[in-house]
Amino acid sequence: MDKCNLLDCTLRDGGYYTNWDFEDDIVKKYIEITNILPINYIELGYRSKPQTNYLGKFGYSPSFELQQIREQSCKKIAIMLNEKDTNANDIKELLSPVIGLIDMVRIAVAPENLDKSILLAESIKQLGFEVGFNVMYMSKWMANDAFFSKLYKINKIADIFNMVDSYGSIFPKQIIEILQIVKKEVTCSIGFHGHNNLEMALINTLTAMDNGANSIDATISGMGRGAGNLKTELLLTCLNKHYDLEVDFNALGEIVSTFTELHKQYKWGTNLPYMISGANSMPQKDIMDMANNRLFSFNNIVRAVSNKKEKLADNDKFSIFDFPPCENVLIIGGGHSAVAHIKGVKAFIQKNKPFAIVFATTRYFNFYRPLDDRQYVCLTGTEEKRLMKQLNDDTFEEIAILPPYPRKMGTDVPKKLHNNTFELNSIDFTDKRYFDSCTAIALQIARQAQAKNIYLIGYDGYVGSVLSEKEHDLTVENQTLFNDFQNYYNTTLTSLTPTLYGGLEIKSLYQNL
Repeated sequence: MDKCNLLDCTLRDGGYYTNWDFEDDIVKKYIEITNILPINYIELGYRSKPQTNYLGKFGYSPSFELQQIREQSCKKIAIMLNEKDTNANDIKELLSPVIGLIDMVRIAVAPENLDKSILLAESIKQLGFEVGFNVMYMSKWMANDAFFSKLYKINKIADIFNMVDSYGSIFPKQIIEILQIVKKEVTCSIGFHGHNNLEMALINTLTAMDNGANSIDATISGMGRGAGNLKTELLLTCLNKHYDLEVDFNALGEIVSTFTELHKQYKWGTNLPYMISGANSMPQKDIMDMANNRLFSFNNIVRAVSNKKEKLADNDKFSIFDFPPCENVLIIGGGHSAVAHIKGVKAFIQKNKPFAIVFATTRYFNFYRPLDDRQYVCLTGTEEKRLMKQLNDDTFEEIAILPPYPRKMGTDVPKKLHNNTFELNSIDFTDKRYFDSCTAIALQIARQAQAKNIYLIGYDGYVGSVLSEKEHDLTVENQTLFNDFQNYYNTTLTSLTPTLYGGLEIKSLYQNL
């Protein structure tokens, strides 16, 4: 273990959750206890040029803070630069104020920008710092021969070449294969920074160490971007048991406790979306954006990822449906009024036939299914899952309508629905960001059915001045679609039940019953 450096980067990597702000008491305790533990480097944060978004103290690592920590810490101190935000002519301004306060500068590098990072490293080296290359996206290196052929250029400049499993998608076999190549090209120390999407960070780290890596990154409690990193406490426990590394477990327990409240607050660590991103070497942010979207199921996400890997615009295509004309169309939303007034709605339909019923959501599908009117189901996102639960063993005789081809999340239609599933040719009244919206599909169906009267129920809106993020997004989406539709076609949408949406004509469904 004397030959392997351990670098704890909790404050730098953990800053993705706190905007690089940490309470002084936490920082003080962190410094005190890392002094006791067998850690060689602590990486405190970034040195950055002014950013348009807010970055806290350790996003800039001001010299007064580094001075204080330098006086308190007996460890080597590192900071990081983002290659994408830094040019060689920025180095003197960024780093001159911290000469004597830090030991190493690490550069976060995209593989395709290795040449630029070498220019940065040369400027850093001239100021007397150790230099580390943190090269990202390790799982994609094997598909880039040009990257490996350039590695020799870092020799005599780099002190550490750090392999970063950005997507948390590497397996031990790949670690061994990559290390065999890297060791032939570089003469400096080789490090590994593992992310924990697939909970492989520990085994990957131990594999890297057993195959020549002699610098390891970890963070307290695994605190770090997205699914987080290898836990410092887990690594030290393993090294104590299997490599006879001396560890003060009282100190280790105390530093873990110091970050417990932060973990309760931010809940970093892996979950199914992060696992999907890891398994498919996709940015965690992309997967989380999909997972947080109320429309998309996990099957949708996996399908979209699969299509992207296969370079498919979409994985399935259905026939365009030729909608027969219908004078009256009723669009059923998911608000409580759709079921609270069901007797009145059925009476209204019976009195004003003919009707086509469009389920913008299948939440109340079984309540209205017994009606003999033509029925359409908007099949997008999680609606397929909701519909299948309600069908049970029943056959599906209604018509399911998909958004236009290609669908950005791909197509996942159960076999049971295939014979009665069609797609729209287009949605022409609004922009593409809403093409997966159930309400957009429903309104387009009504238009293509040449409806003279388009009635809405179950579009209640949300009461209160404080809405959840999903409630707010849905409110904005529906209001935009209602406005776009009425303006584009110079027509009127009529709500038969109470609604908080503006711009709709409101008529009580009871007034003529």
